[in-house]
Formats: sequence, C-alpha cells, structure tokens
Amino acid sequence: MTTLSVPVPPKLEELVNSLVKRGYGANKADVVRKALELLAEEEAIKTVREAQQEVRDGKVLKGDIRRLIKNML
Repeated sequence: MTTLSVPVPPKLEELVNSLVKRGYGANKADVVRKALELLAEEEAIKTVREAQQEVRDGKVLKGDIRRLIKNML
C-alpha cells in the first residue's frame, strides 16, 4: 500500500476526526480510504445511469460489434 499525504482544511480534519470517533473507521486513514471508495462507487453508478439514459435516448450502436468497428476504421 502506498502512503499519500494530503493537506486538508481544518473543517475537513474535524469531520474526519468526528467520523473516527463515531466508528466510521479505525483511524483517519481508514476514514479517508472509505470516503474515496464511496466516491469511486458514486462515479461508477453515475456512469451506469448516464449509459442507461443514452440507451433510452437511442444513442447506442446496434449490430455486430466487429462490423461496426470495421466500418469506423
């Protein structure tokens, strides 16, 4: 595992400390790791929702993927 040092404003440090005290993580690093994992999950969900909307809007390619790629080249 790599160590990353990130300066944070006092309000965020207070939030992290509060989350540790409330049991959201074993320590500050654990809380920050969990927060980053949640952010990554939110981004993945957002991407899926955008793709679903594109399907609803008809912005998808249909057919044989090999033929579509060949036609694009």
